[in-house]
Amino acid sequence: HGETGTGKEMIARLVHRLSGRPGDRFVALNCAAIPEELVESILFGHEKGAFTGAASDQKGKFDLADKGTLFLDELGELPLASQAKLLRVLQDGLIEPVGAKEPHKVDVRVVAATNKQLGRAIKQGRFREDLYYRLSVGEVALPPLRDRRSDIPKLALSIMDRINGTLRVPKRLSQTALARLQAHDWPGNVRDLQNVIERSARLTRTDVLEAADLLIT
Repeated sequence: HGETGTGKEMIARLVHRLSGRPGDRFVALNCAAIPEELVESILFGHEKGAFTGAASDQKGKFDLADKGTLFLDELGELPLASQAKLLRVLQDGLIEPVGAKEPHKVDVRVVAATNKQLGRAIKQGRFREDLYYRLSVGEVALPPLRDRRSDIPKLALSIMDRINGTLRVPKRLSQTALARLQAHDWPGNVRDLQNVIERSARLTRTDVLEAADLLIT
């Protein structure tokens, strides 16, 4: 858990890479982007004819992530009814596609992320307490970038190296530019830092970016 842009999916991918599970079996799902009426179908899949518009069998995210990792981003946005069904899967490892007659077993590591205070959501009745305790086997709190300013120059140089791979003429960050980056509060965290460096590198003609060349909005 952590603010938007702190790198929650990056950490989830690292957990997967170190897990020994197949490297290509990482499935990410943004819970906030799923229409409520499609949550069950997207998570667990459906069989042909299960509902209007179900013209063929469709695998859900759990089946796609079988033997791998399913990353549930913005978990706090999942509707309560779907939370109950997710809890059952986490308890027994069985999923039941919409329209199926029998459930079947899957082997999925679930990594969930949120930028919300789930404790507050539990008190407000918007998040199941039993699901929270089922998921919180291990918690990773990602601090905002303003609380780890010593990381900013290293992150900035790494980001610049990656961007240079797409530029005709490589760019560099001067010491004054790094100092300005380190002094900024970065409300959007690492994603915000990345966007500023890429915007500045692409729109500034000089090969060495000085503090004044940084397009910080």
